[in-house]
Amino acid sequence: MEKRFEHQLQEPELQKKWESQKTYSMAHNPGKIFSIDTPPPTVSGTLHIGHIFSYTQTDIIARYKRMSGYSVFYPFGFDDNGLPTERYVEKKRGVSGFGMSRSEFIKICLEESHIVEEQFKALWQKIGISADWQNTYSTISAEVRKISQESFIRLLESGFIYRKNEPALYCTTCFTSVAQAELDDIEVNSFFNDIEFITSNGQKIVIGTTRPELLASCVAILYNPEDTRYQHLKDAKAIVPIYGFEVPILADDKVSIEKGTGLVMCCTFGDKTDIEWYKKFKFPFKQSVGLNGKWTELTGPLHNLKVHDARKKILELLKESGNLVNQKPITHSVNVHERCKKEIEYIELSQWFIKILEHKQAFLDMGEKINWYPAFMKSRYTNWVENLSWDWCISRQRFYGIPFPVWHCKDCNAFLLPELKDLPMDPQESKYKDGKCIKCSSANIVPDTDVMDTWNTSSLTPQICYSILKPNENVFENVWAPMSMRPQAHDIIRTWAFDTIVKSWMHNNNIPWENIVISGHVLSTQKEKISKSKENESMTPDGLLSRYPADAIRYWTASGTLGQDVSFSEDQIKIGMRLITKLWNALRFGFEHLQDFTPEEKDIQNFDGSGLGIYNQWILHNASVCFEKYQNYFEQNEFGLALDTVEKFFWNDYCDNYLEIIKDQLFNPDKYTKEEVHATKWTLVQVGLRLLQLYAPYLPYVTDAIFDAMYQRKTEYNSIHLTKFYQVQHAFGFEKSAYVMEKMVSLISTVRRLKTEQKLSLKVEIDTLTIVSKDENLINKIKDYEQLIKGVTQSKNIKYEVAELTSPMFEQTGEVWDAKVGL
Repeated sequence: MEKRFEHQLQEPELQKKWESQKTYSMAHNPGKIFSIDTPPPTVSGTLHIGHIFSYTQTDIIARYKRMSGYSVFYPFGFDDNGLPTERYVEKKRGVSGFGMSRSEFIKICLEESHIVEEQFKALWQKIGISADWQNTYSTISAEVRKISQESFIRLLESGFIYRKNEPALYCTTCFTSVAQAELDDIEVNSFFNDIEFITSNGQKIVIGTTRPELLASCVAILYNPEDTRYQHLKDAKAIVPIYGFEVPILADDKVSIEKGTGLVMCCTFGDKTDIEWYKKFKFPFKQSVGLNGKWTELTGPLHNLKVHDARKKILELLKESGNLVNQKPITHSVNVHERCKKEIEYIELSQWFIKILEHKQAFLDMGEKINWYPAFMKSRYTNWVENLSWDWCISRQRFYGIPFPVWHCKDCNAFLLPELKDLPMDPQESKYKDGKCIKCSSANIVPDTDVMDTWNTSSLTPQICYSILKPNENVFENVWAPMSMRPQAHDIIRTWAFDTIVKSWMHNNNIPWENIVISGHVLSTQKEKISKSKENESMTPDGLLSRYPADAIRYWTASGTLGQDVSFSEDQIKIGMRLITKLWNALRFGFEHLQDFTPEEKDIQNFDGSGLGIYNQWILHNASVCFEKYQNYFEQNEFGLALDTVEKFFWNDYCDNYLEIIKDQLFNPDKYTKEEVHATKWTLVQVGLRLLQLYAPYLPYVTDAIFDAMYQRKTEYNSIHLTKFYQVQHAFGFEKSAYVMEKMVSLISTVRRLKTEQKLSLKVEIDTLTIVSKDENLINKIKDYEQLIKGVTQSKNIKYEVAELTSPMFEQTGEVWDAKVGL
């Protein structure tokens, strides 16, 4: 066994071994299936340290489950269906998707995605992700496009999907509609503008607004019916300044009496309240904002201006006309698209929607059936569902993506669908059957030109995974059990978690997974979420892996508390490096004394350990207690607390005490019986293997390297990762021995402390060590291990007193030291 773990040499060798021997395949790990609905990372060039954090946490759980006897189904996907991939490919290839057919562009995206996916895979393998790399998928592949399109057709035919001209959230930067779940709120500085209108009978009234650029879309002025200031305006009309047309003045209790002047204008559309009034009063639709983000011809002097220029222009005109009577600076919250962080507009479009508002209770019920880790994260889901105010818009006015498999009859408005066997397909590149509408026989048929929201496909990852596991079965026609676990970050509970629950309920009337495990984000030292754009080279995964062992980085990821954001910490990585060194050295110490040792051929499961001696019984007892706590924490997915349990056992019990206690036996075996030395070596073998198993989910490289050197030749397994806990972690219960040994350990610790306080080496000899206790039975038990105590404490003689000692003593007479210590 080498003097140190050379990670730069041994990590690549271990990667090759795991891949060539298919160490993590289900075939080599039979048992009850534990399935993981792994989040597919977005294919857009690079990964950041936040990915390493969350995906490694998932891998730690996967490794634990595999060693617990499960056959872990751990597929890995790549999300290459969406705007980030589209922009990445256009930039890299120097092309525009609009200059070619969608199928041609998808082909290019698949080519580029494959290159990036191989880079991603190489990085995941470096960090030790134990996914079965034979089971991968791409969200733009033909197989996934078919599943997504079939889901759409089945939900449309079941009445869960409808199409309607409807005000929609629209991003004028990304040129597409967006869903409510894709919005963020930010605080912006703006002005509250008081604008003077004239009523049809000549009275001046003032309304307050932050969106004066929407004046051309004004369809009404409203006041609260309880506001006595304006009740006389009922059924009057107002003239819109600059544009000169009349709008009605109406009462509605949604108007705040206290806000602004108490009068507001309704425009199509400035916010959600405008949309509610538009529907309630059946107002006309006046479109100021075009799909290109520029103001339409309707807006006259604002035509072809974008939002900020349009606002600036209209305020100039209002000042010139004398209609801008006051401005007050404010800070208020606005909706922005989470992707580009630009403000959202509302535009009326013909869109596909999934009905979610009328089924909110069903989704709440589904949430109650899922185990949430940590439990408090369920409240985020519940709050999101309870506060939903829009059906789920799944249409996107993008070029790249999965097309809706629909043609439209322009004469009877029928939706024309392909056969399921013909999926995947693009209606813009395919003709509908014989070219005639099945309802009215019209040939006036046009294809749907929109693509699906990426979440509409990502919400089907359980079905996609099932199609990998059962490739010959239809994922929508066969009843299948929920997956075991969904790992994901907390910020996409409202999107990925919710949308997946929606689809699972609509297709299967069941939950998608039994457990959902929520991770936090990685924060920079400035407490900001780390992303690709905010990393410097040394903070990238490749940068870190060039400087640190993968196991040390994994150790840092395990230090995070479930569901909580964590600051990136190189100090924690360095602690991980010290652990790797300590584990290697501690096990190597045993290796040096075990090379010629052959354990007795006996069934350990039937071995009660009664002949091992108190110190060996103690360490096996504590190892058993440690494993029980470890298991309990892992069953709650609290891998960080499980690691803390192993750490305490390894550093305190094993290294600081057990190894120190048995050193004298190993270096001076002639002072002990052969049976005692044999028992200690046997225990050293057992506890070393137990430790490797416990650390294996966290530190896969160093534990397997040690296993190869120490255990592999003596077992039927080629890797520590193929061993199972039930084969090694046998439960030993030696409470009485543990009690006595804790007293001995306390005694030994006290002697060490006394020497340290005198600034003496621990190797300094004590002439006489007097052990004091009121418990004579305890003293008699301690006497059996007198030679052991002499060896650990470097004591020449040991005396015993049945008495009470208030405090330990350490005295020097000439060159001789004596100590008196209580039990």
